[in-house]
Amino acid sequence: MPALLAVVYGLWAAANHRDGGPITGGNVLLGVVSGLVFGALYAGLRQAAPTLPRELRAGAWAVFAGLSFGFLCGLTDASVLRTAAMAAAVAAAVFATVFYRYYTRE
Repeated sequence: MPALLAVVYGLWAAANHRDGGPITGGNVLLGVVSGLVFGALYAGLRQAAPTLPRELRAGAWAVFAGLSFGFLCGLTDASVLRTAAMAAAVAAAVFATVFYRYYTRE
């Protein structure tokens, strides 16, 4: 599962950076590196998250989701303020959802 998510994330990052232009070596390299980093961080968080208390676990997933989405949004022509606002909104939504899930399942 982490490998599939990493591939999708890398393709998404490369497509955002390309912005409809031709495929270049830089786009491919960005996609590969982004996918590898995303996959490694995702696998590491999946490994470490069960040892954390529910508040920190929800916070860790929220930070991961916010940063991941913010990076993808930052590759477009969006302003820094819009990128930060959207990443914060995604992180808040993920935190609320994951905290609720962990709080009701423990």
